[in-house]
Amino acid sequence: MESNRIKLVPPSMDLAPQMLAAIQESQEELSVFLPWVPYALTTEDSVKNTQDAIVNFEQFEGELRFSIIDKESDILVGAIGLIIRDKTVPYFEIGYWLRTAYVGKGFITEAVKLIEAYAFSELKAKRVEIRAADINYKSRSVAERCGYKLEGIFMNDRLLPSGELSNTAVYGKTGF
Repeated sequence: MESNRIKLVPPSMDLAPQMLAAIQESQEELSVFLPWVPYALTTEDSVKNTQDAIVNFEQFEGELRFSIIDKESDILVGAIGLIIRDKTVPYFEIGYWLRTAYVGKGFITEAVKLIEAYAFSELKAKRVEIRAADINYKSRSVAERCGYKLEGIFMNDRLLPSGELSNTAVYGKTGF
């Protein structure tokens, strides 16, 4: 999948070093909302996470993770995934993160549009959603820019990595 500026590529061991570097460079920003960051900071963690992502992708289980590559520089700028919520519907959740140096440049918005089109056209999704901590305004604005409708706020349903109790904003879009 690709647009003018980016391409989304399935997980591969070749990209594991770039993935690790991106997470390490961005760990301060990412760790505010993403609980997995402390478990993705070593080469060993990166190899294991990539191996798991490859298996999930091949077996259509868990999450279909894609690396976001800037086509101009060939640099991995982040990741986006379709979390498989219910195959029988089919229903997916989009999750994403971006390398700090690339935040605010439209890469995630482009990636969401690409993966959403894939979910609806190729996977025949009937529902795609984006969930974010209610105070994660950057992530919420991506959902809104991409035309997702705020369906509700789940009160006190998550702990942030800091241990602070938080709410979750749920955005949805349905297929025809």
